[in-house]
Amino acid sequence: MTEKRLGVQMVEWTGKPAYQQVAEELRRRIAADEFTESGKLPSLAELQEAYGVTATVARDAIRQLKTDGLAVSHQGKGAFLTQDSAEAAKLASPEGAIAELRDEVAKLRREVGELRERLTALEAN
Repeated sequence: MTEKRLGVQMVEWTGKPAYQQVAEELRRRIAADEFTESGKLPSLAELQEAYGVTATVARDAIRQLKTDGLAVSHQGKGAFLTQDSAEAAKLASPEGAIAELRDEVAKLRREVGELRERLTALEAN
């Protein structure tokens, strides 16, 4: 979803459904804390205008975020972020998952190093 026309991000045909492209972009924006202050996601009309999609695509994108546990909606009021949605969105992205795995590997390496030292000390006795 890289094409921009007059400030509007257009959904491109990539083989991935348009609603998934919009949901991924919203997930990225949630992870970047773009909606944290208000806690409210853009309306369906705003999504249609921003991404050049139909109401059905916009609705399905919000539905995907709800399924992922990042949003809840209230009839007539809109869609809102769930608690810890920014952190969950970061982990849902490949970059976030990779960063979490790197942290975990670094922690395991430290623990293995400490265990080696303890084993060496025990064997020396």
